Amino acid sequence: MTPFLTRRLLQRIISNKANGSRTYCSKQIIDAGQPTAASHPELLKEGEMTPGITCDEYISRRKRLLELLPEKSIAIIAAAPVKMMTDVVPYTYRQDADYLYITGCQQPGGVAVLSHDIGLCMFMPEPTLQDITWEGNTAGINEAIEIFKADQAIPMSKLRQVLSGLLERSSEVFHNVKTATKTYVDFESFQKISNEKKVKDLSKYTHELRWLKSPAETELMRKAASIACQAQLQTMFHSKTYPHEGMMAAKVEYECKMRGAQRMAFNPVVGGGPNGSVVHYSRNDRKVSDGELVLMDIGCEFHGYLSDMTRTWPPFGRFLPAHAELYDLILETNKECIKLCKPGISIRQIHECSIQRLFNGLREIGILKNKPSSYKTYHQLNPTNIGHYLGMDVHDCSTISTDRALQPGAVITIEPGVYIPSTFNVPERYQGVGIRIEDEVLITDNGYEVLTGSMPKEINHIESMLNDYCPQTGSDCIRTAASN
Repeated sequence: MTPFLTRRLLQRIISNKANGSRTYCSKQIIDAGQPTAASHPELLKEGEMTPGITCDEYISRRKRLLELLPEKSIAIIAAAPVKMMTDVVPYTYRQDADYLYITGCQQPGGVAVLSHDIGLCMFMPEPTLQDITWEGNTAGINEAIEIFKADQAIPMSKLRQVLSGLLERSSEVFHNVKTATKTYVDFESFQKISNEKKVKDLSKYTHELRWLKSPAETELMRKAASIACQAQLQTMFHSKTYPHEGMMAAKVEYECKMRGAQRMAFNPVVGGGPNGSVVHYSRNDRKVSDGELVLMDIGCEFHGYLSDMTRTWPPFGRFLPAHAELYDLILETNKECIKLCKPGISIRQIHECSIQRLFNGLREIGILKNKPSSYKTYHQLNPTNIGHYLGMDVHDCSTISTDRALQPGAVITIEPGVYIPSTFNVPERYQGVGIRIEDEVLITDNGYEVLTGSMPKEINHIESMLNDYCPQTGSDCIRTAASN
C-alpha cells in the first residue's frame, strides 16, 4: 500500500468516526446520550436497553406497575435534577432509581407519565445548539420511541398542555415525591388535585416492584459485589505501604472503576484508629498508625445496581489482642446472622438476634456491666441496624418494612459492628476502636447466597495475606525455611 493510499484510508476512518458511523458502513449510529447496543456493543447486547437489562424486562416493569395503579389514576416520575457544584460546574449526575427502573433513561430533564389509557408517555427535553455544544447530544422524542420503547413521546414544551388534561381526568395522582419538580408541581391542575388530597407517593408501588430482583438484576448485583471485593482486597494490600485514609479511599475508587464500575455507591468510609468509631466517617484525612485498625465501608455502582460491604483490618499486619477479642465477637455475630437468612425471616428478627449475641458478648468481655442501664449503653456502642435492603439505592426500597418476611430475590446487608469512642468509660485498650464486618446476602429459594463471600474476613486469613504479600512484586511471597 502506497503512503498516499494509507493517508486516504486513515482520513476516511477518521471521517467516519467523527460522523458517528462505523468504518465502511453507511448506517449512521444514533447518539442517544447514553450507551446503546449500536454505539457500545462492548457493553450492551442486541435487545438490551441498558447493560444487562432487556427492553422486554423494562416493558414488563411498566405493565406490572400499571397493574398496581388504581383505575383512572396516573403516575408521574421525574428524572433526577442536575445538582451544581458551582454556577456552571455540575456534580456527577446520577439518575433517580425509579425513573431509571421504569424508563431506562439515564439522562436529566425528562418526565415520564404512566396511565392505563396512554401507557408510558415520555416528555423529553429539547436541547438548544448551545446545550449540545457544551454538554453533548441527549435523547429526544425519537429516542424515547426507538430506544426506550415509550408508547408516546412529547416535547417538554407541551408538558403543561398535555399533563393538565390528564390530571383533570384522573381520580388519583401518584408521583415520585423525592424528585418532584416545579416543572409539573406548580401547575394549577396539579395543585387542585393536591388540595383535594388525591396526590400520593408512588414509591409504595415502585419499591414493591424493585424489592425482589429479577435474574438479570441479580447478575448485575453479583458483578457489583465482585468488583467491590476485588477493589477492597487490592486496597488492603496497598494499606501496608500507604496507610493513609485518603490514599486508601483513592485506591479503592480507582480499582472499582478500572474493573467497570461507573461510580462509587457513596463516599468511601475509611476510618483509621479512633475514626473507625464514627459510623459514617467521611473526612478520610488521617494517617493510620501501627497498632491501629482501619474500617473501610465501600460500595460501587455497576450499571444502576450497587454493592455495599465493610471490612476491618490492621494495615501493619497484626491484630492486637484486645482488637482480636472484639473482632471475633463481631465476626461470629456476622456469620450467625447470615445463617439465619432465608425466606420467611425478617431483617427485624435477625436484628434482634444480633443484639442479644453482641450484648452478651460485650458483657463477657467486660465492656458492658451487669447493670439495668447496660442496654442503653449497648445502643451507644452500636446505634445501627443489623442491615438494610440493597439494590438500585444503598438503602433500597425504604418503604418496605424491615418486619416484612424476606422472599427469594431480596438482597440485604448483614453488618454487625461496635463503635467505642476514645472518651468512652471502658478499659483503655478498647477505647477508640471501631469494627464492622458487612456482607451482602441474596435470599434464595433454599436459603442465601453471600455475594461478597470472596472477600476474606477471618483473622488468620487477613494476617496471612498482609504478612505474605510483597509490595515490590505485587504478589505473594514464597517463604522458605532458608529465607527464614
